[in-house]
Amino acid sequence: MRIIFMGTPDFAVPTLDAVHAAGHEVVAAYTQPPRPAGRGKAPTPSPVQRRAEALGIAVRSPASLKGAAEQEALAALAPDALVVAAYGLILPQPVLDAPVWEALNVHASLLPRWRGAAPIQRAILGLDAETGVTIMAMEAGLDTGDMLATVRTPVAGKDAGALTHELAVAGAQLMAQVLADPGAFPPEPQPDGATYAAKIGKEEARLRFAADARAVAAQVRAFAPAPGAWFEHRGERVRVLAAEPAEGAGTPGTVLDDRLLIACGTGALRPTRVGRAGRAAMGVDELLRGFVVPAGTRLDGRA
Repeated sequence: MRIIFMGTPDFAVPTLDAVHAAGHEVVAAYTQPPRPAGRGKAPTPSPVQRRAEALGIAVRSPASLKGAAEQEALAALAPDALVVAAYGLILPQPVLDAPVWEALNVHASLLPRWRGAAPIQRAILGLDAETGVTIMAMEAGLDTGDMLATVRTPVAGKDAGALTHELAVAGAQLMAQVLADPGAFPPEPQPDGATYAAKIGKEEARLRFAADARAVAAQVRAFAPAPGAWFEHRGERVRVLAAEPAEGAGTPGTVLDDRLLIACGTGALRPTRVGRAGRAAMGVDELLRGFVVPAGTRLDGRA
């Protein structure tokens, strides 16, 4: 098939690789424009741009696809299909109508649960038992299109980084299967019961110690490895990168022992890996050697 690939972050790269490795003609890779990054804030190409260039695929990075000129340029490529994975731009109807066959999306949830921008984090925060990937036929609505294929995986114990990688690989494999034999994957309408995965707000990473310890531990996993769930102590933000629910009771946010056991609304949280500004991640014992947090300390967490 002649395919236009559309994606931006690391999550999308395995799908680009799978489509290319399957022998499809990837006539262009669309990705978001380079963004300022690093200390120097130099414009930095997206992971998809870097990978596409390494594969010798032409890259296009329009700021928007709403203009007629961009839509006509895309249609002129005469794609059989669009393959989309975390592109990050809205696809207007003329773009969705451009392929001869279909516009397909790799969505990191079991639709109709967690339509929207942050399905992996929302599945963890929602204490879902399982999540997965859906290959979806795209339409104008927000992740409302017919489903062609799904794959499932347990959520328990996985942080957002690990789950993102797992679903990226699984989604790439599933997309390759659909493209290889489209007739074997007839589209089916999504059932009722949609939930929405709103974009993550900056303040959501502040630890909410008033919640149950399982929910607080899930908050840690949802924001690991980045940006990292956090609390404040002595005016410094401390990121909690790994933690486990534990037994304990006290006023939420109170440190209960000399190894940073923190009381929650129900139970307690035992951080195991943490980070301080400008320093590499470390174990709790290493943190406490130079950053005293005695039992009885009340940490700044959100109710």
